[in-house]
Amino acid sequence: MKKQFTKTLATLLLGITVVGNAIASEKIDRRKVVTRHNPHVTHLDSLSSLTVGNGRFAFTVDATGLQTFPQEYSLGVPLGTMSEWGWHSFANHDGFEAKDALANHDFHRGHPEYYSLQIKQPERTRKAVDYLRANPHRLHLGTIGLDLSDASKMNDIDQHLDLWTGKIDSKFTYDKQTYHIETVCDPGLDCIATNITSDGNIGVVFSFAYPTGGHCDDACRWDADKLHNTTLKSEKNSAVITRTIDNTLYYIYVSWKGNAEIIQTGRNKILLKSKGKNLSFSALFQSNSDEFGISEKSGITTKIPQIPDYPLCAKASSERWYSYWTEGGFIDLGNVKDKRATELERRIILSQYLMGAQEAGNIPPQETGLTYNSWFGKFHLEMTWWHLVHYGLWNKSELLDRQISWYASAEGKAREIARRQGFKGVRWMKMTDPSAEEAPSNVGSFLIWQQPHLIYLAELTYRAAKSEEERTKALEKYGKLVDETALFMCDFAEYDSVNDRYILRGCIPAQETLKADSTVNPPFELSYWLTALDMAQKWRIRRGLTPMKDAQMVIDKLSPLAFNADSMYLAAESATDTYSNIRMTSDHPALLGALGMMPDNKLLDKTIMSNTLRWIWENWNWDKTWGWDYPMTAMTCARLGEADMAIDALLMPKRTNTYLINGHNYQDQRLRVYMPGNGGLLTAVAMMCAGWDGCETSTPGFPKDWDVRWEGLLPMP
Repeated sequence: MKKQFTKTLATLLLGITVVGNAIASEKIDRRKVVTRHNPHVTHLDSLSSLTVGNGRFAFTVDATGLQTFPQEYSLGVPLGTMSEWGWHSFANHDGFEAKDALANHDFHRGHPEYYSLQIKQPERTRKAVDYLRANPHRLHLGTIGLDLSDASKMNDIDQHLDLWTGKIDSKFTYDKQTYHIETVCDPGLDCIATNITSDGNIGVVFSFAYPTGGHCDDACRWDADKLHNTTLKSEKNSAVITRTIDNTLYYIYVSWKGNAEIIQTGRNKILLKSKGKNLSFSALFQSNSDEFGISEKSGITTKIPQIPDYPLCAKASSERWYSYWTEGGFIDLGNVKDKRATELERRIILSQYLMGAQEAGNIPPQETGLTYNSWFGKFHLEMTWWHLVHYGLWNKSELLDRQISWYASAEGKAREIARRQGFKGVRWMKMTDPSAEEAPSNVGSFLIWQQPHLIYLAELTYRAAKSEEERTKALEKYGKLVDETALFMCDFAEYDSVNDRYILRGCIPAQETLKADSTVNPPFELSYWLTALDMAQKWRIRRGLTPMKDAQMVIDKLSPLAFNADSMYLAAESATDTYSNIRMTSDHPALLGALGMMPDNKLLDKTIMSNTLRWIWENWNWDKTWGWDYPMTAMTCARLGEADMAIDALLMPKRTNTYLINGHNYQDQRLRVYMPGNGGLLTAVAMMCAGWDGCETSTPGFPKDWDVRWEGLLPMP
C-alpha cells in the first residue's frame, strides 16, 4: 500500500511516467501521441463530420469545413451549432404545469408517492405530458455554409482536424474550383472563425431553421419559415443578426476582413459574399436570456462588439488545447506490440478531444453532446457518472467541478421531488434541463442510480484537489448537498424487520427491463448505496461533524447481493429468472457494475462475481447493449484480475462499440453519437492504469506484456 501511495504521489506531483510496474524518468511526448490520431477525411461521408468547440459551444462541419450540406448530413453526424444556453420552448397556450403530469403510485410504504409520469388519459393530461417532455428543447443556433448547392460536384477532398490546436483544415475542389478553409472555435467566447481562400466565388450563407421539438433529430425544421424571424443590421465589415423564435431571442455578431458585402436574401437567410479570392470572418453567438444562469447578460446589445478575428481565434484555440492536452493525466500505448493498441489509443485520444470540445461546460451534458438533439436535447442525470467521472480520474478536477456545480441550482426541485414522494432530503431527477424541471417518464421517474452520483462526483473533486485549501473549499461547497443526498438514500432504504436488514425496492434499476412494482434489491444499486453512504460519512468526519446515525444503520444492515444455485448474481433478488429470460439478457448487464464501477465491499463475493462475469461474457445478447456497457465490463474484469478480458471488452467487435473516424461512439440509426461511451472508455482506461484504492499493482487492467506508459492519473475509489 505504501509503495502504491508513493508511486501515485510521485506521478501526480512530478508528472513522472509510469511504465508497467516501473517508474521512468522520460516524460511522454504528448503532442506526438495526440497528433498521430488526427482525423483525416477524404470523401463526403455523413458519419465523418468534425467539430470545433470550447466545451460550452460547438460547431460541427462537413467536408467543406463549414456547414454547407446540412440535409446530406442530417441522418449521420449532423452539422450542429449548439450551446448550453441555447434553449427554446413552444408557446404554452394551455398553461400546462409540472403538476399536470403527477400521479400517485402506491408502493405500500405508508404514504402517497407522486411521480411525474407519461399518463395517457385524460386527453389534457396526455397533452401536458407531451408538452413537458418536449419543452424546453435545445436549439440549433444556425447553419453557416458555403454558397454551394450540389454536393456531387465536390472532389479531391483533403480534410484534417489538428487535435493539438483544435483547427480543421479543409481542401477540396468544387466544379474544378479550389477551396481551402480553416475553421477554429474561440475558447472564451461562443465564436467560430474561418479563413477561406479560393480561385472561385466565395459566398457564405447563414441559414436558420425553426426548431422541430423532436425527440431525436438535428433540431432543424426547414419548412416553417414564417414561424420565426431573422433581421440584419450591418456596418462596414461587421453586422448583427437578430434571431426571434417565439419568445426566444439571441444574436449572431459577424465581422470580416476583405472586400465583401452582407445582404439578406430571404426571411431567414443571410449571404456574406466576397469580392476577392480570400475571406476571413468570425461569428459570435450570444443569448439575450439569463433564465438558467448560464449565459452572460452583460454586454448583450444590438451594437456590434469587438469580435476576435481569425488569427486571434486560432491563437487562442491553440493555447487552450495546448493546456488541455498538457495538463492532467495522459496515456501512451505507442510501445505496445499488440496491434489492437493503436485502435484503443485512437479511441482514447479522440474521446478526450470530444469531451473537451462538447462536454466541458457549466451544466451536465446530453447523450449526444452539442452535436444534435436526443431526448429533446435534455440531459440525463443517471448518465453523469459516464459523462464526468473521467475528469476526476484524469486529474482535471476544474472541469468536473464546473459541471457538478449545477446541482446546487437544482436542489430546490430535487427537494420538492423527495417531499411529494414522502421522503427526506433531496431526490435527484433523471431527465431534465438547465431549469432542473423533471421530465415525465414511466421509467426515468423510478430510477434511483442517479441518486448517489452527487456524492461520488464530489468525492472525486475532493480527491483531485491540488491543495488543502482546495479540499476545504470542496467540503464547504458540496457538504450540504452530500448530506441531503444521503438523507434521501437512508430514508429510501426500507427496513425489513423479518430478516433484520435494509432493502431497496419500489424502483427501476439501471437494467431497465425490470419493473418498479416487483423489483427488490438490484445488485448494482445495493453496492452503490453502500459505497456512497460510506463516502458521505467520511465527508461528515472531514467537516468535523458526527456521522449520520441512520446512514450507519443502513451501512451495517444493507442486504447482500442475491445469487442463484449456480453461484451467479441475479439482476435483482426478485429476478430469479435472470439467466433464462431473453428480454432480461438483452439490456445493460448492470449487475457487473456492483464490482467494477464500485469497489469491493462486504455485500459481494468475488468468486460469485467471477462466475457471473463468465456467464455474461459467453451468453449475453451483446447486440442489444449500449456503449457504456463495454467499459463497465472492462472495469469488472480489471478488479477481478482478468486484464486480457478487460482489453477484449473495450474492443469487443459489436455495433454499439463502434468508434467512427471522428471518435464518436456509434449506437444505431437513431444514436449515431453517444457520448457516455466515450466518457466510459476514458474512465475505464484510467482505472486500468492507476488502479483503485488498495490496489498495489501498476496498470492492473492491462496485460503484463503491454508496455503501457501513463502519467498524472488518479486511482479510482
